Amino acid sequence: MRSLFIAGAFAAALVTAAIGPAAAAPLKVLTSFTIFADMARNVAGDKAEIVSITRPGVDIHTFRPTPADIRRGLGAQLVLWNGLNLEIWLERYLENLGGAKLVTLSDGVEPILIAEGDYEGRTNPHAWMSPDAALVYVDNIIAALSEADPDNAESYAANGAAYKAEIEATVAPIRERLASIPDDKRWLVTSEGAFSYLARDFDLKEAWLWAVNSEQQGTPQQVKKVIDLIKAHEIPVIFSESTVSPKPAEQVARETGARYGGVLYVDSLSEEGGPVPTYLDLLRVTSETIAEGLAQSS
Repeated sequence: MRSLFIAGAFAAALVTAAIGPAAAAPLKVLTSFTIFADMARNVAGDKAEIVSITRPGVDIHTFRPTPADIRRGLGAQLVLWNGLNLEIWLERYLENLGGAKLVTLSDGVEPILIAEGDYEGRTNPHAWMSPDAALVYVDNIIAALSEADPDNAESYAANGAAYKAEIEATVAPIRERLASIPDDKRWLVTSEGAFSYLARDFDLKEAWLWAVNSEQQGTPQQVKKVIDLIKAHEIPVIFSESTVSPKPAEQVARETGARYGGVLYVDSLSEEGGPVPTYLDLLRVTSETIAEGLAQSS
């Protein structure tokens, strides 16, 4: 039934688009979720139209497109996605969009494999959370936009270079702050294992309740594993993500005496006026929350 619904939604959206007035338009770029839309806007400036399939605050792991989500993609010439087995819904979404070129933004990033649990051996998809990998993502966006729209390639290159400098400037003071925390306190414990790339960049040891959000809320076995780890290493703080319930992390905190350090952002930006309306805000708020939690406990 869902396949029929999606097919019908595509057909209705195409009919709606066909009867609308034709007009010249800049390059239309579709992104799989809000973080990439913000990155692409920083590179594109006013030279291209950037549209995110998902809305702010959406869990991209379990996303299911609506007819309105489908209509937003019509007319896109270029589609930017993460890959790494993250947006498993996207290829079906694109089936009736025509000849849009699909570009994988994680190409060139050294992948991290999930070490345990149901997803053991699979690639951790959250590479954009690495400030270092983010520079690769930006380079891939520059290349994709320039190939699709060579007349504006110089503008994309200049905007991209400036944006990469902003990313580096945003995280530099946080790197310095985290470097001052003693080695035995440099643990990043979260609900989802979404921060492996960030932990690698910041030289943090990592632990989590579950590897990837897939309708999980922390099984008794997962909770016990983290409780035992926190007690064994006297880990002082645990965090959760904005798109999941904090209750499993709060339970671990209660049963170990660790502090609950608050919410980290990873999969989605917030609405304008919210805590993380841009990717730079997401990097800054998440990294500062981690640094603050660890510093208070050191």
